[in-house]
Amino acid sequence: MHESHSTRSLHSAEVAGETFVQSREFEWLSRAGFVARAVVYGIIGLLALKVAFGHGGKLTSQEGALHTVAQQPFGKVLLTLVAIGLGGYSLWRLVRAAIGHGPEGSDTGFERVAALASGLAYGAMCALAIEILLGAGRASASNPKKSAAGVFGWPAGTWIVGIVGCVLIGVALYQGYRGITKKFLDDSKTEEMGPGVKKWIGRLGTIGHLARMVVFGLVGIFLIKAAIDYNPNKAVGVDGALAKIVNHSYGPILLGIVAAGLIAFSLYSLSDARYRRI
Repeated sequence: MHESHSTRSLHSAEVAGETFVQSREFEWLSRAGFVARAVVYGIIGLLALKVAFGHGGKLTSQEGALHTVAQQPFGKVLLTLVAIGLGGYSLWRLVRAAIGHGPEGSDTGFERVAALASGLAYGAMCALAIEILLGAGRASASNPKKSAAGVFGWPAGTWIVGIVGCVLIGVALYQGYRGITKKFLDDSKTEEMGPGVKKWIGRLGTIGHLARMVVFGLVGIFLIKAAIDYNPNKAVGVDGALAKIVNHSYGPILLGIVAAGLIAFSLYSLSDARYRRI
């Protein structure tokens, strides 16, 4: 009897979940997430581009982008909307990871694992946005070096940092693969695009994915270096990765290219808000 009741409860939960996934509310939350993603990458790219051209600006991370939103006129309202979008994106990715499909698309096993990681990452960004709102825009407290130093104190902490670095390099290579092959278009409603729209979305997506490959790859490489040298000061975040680029030979030119790529990814994300199969 108890097992039968548990089975019925599980079935009811599955039915409720499927009903929510098929709802307009789920679709709008999901699409709002792509707009929020566009805001975050657009800010990072624009600020980095100003640095590359020597017009001020600053190198910042996802959290820094959220602080930038908070500092604008009506910043709390804007950041609240961004937080809702990030939460919606996280929810969409986690649901796809859990059930393997949405109302318009389905996922392979690998894509479900990727969706889980993405959902957790954007959930953390949503939590950061809420924290900034509650903290009245206080200064950023997140620091990759401090985070790495903390993990080093765990059992097998060095290995954990190194594995995270390897995972990020894997993510970077996957981003590059999607960009070069234009596999990202498989997730879009290309049948609803005109030839010109499809061509430009393809270009923006390719450039944007390659830029993310560079940034994620650098973050991963320096996490591995931190693990090998047992030196948390070598760990970097997105802003640190961009700093490594600008400090290189021809740094401003290289930074300008990557920054333009991040802006392209922002524009591609806006196209996803319209054409992505949810």
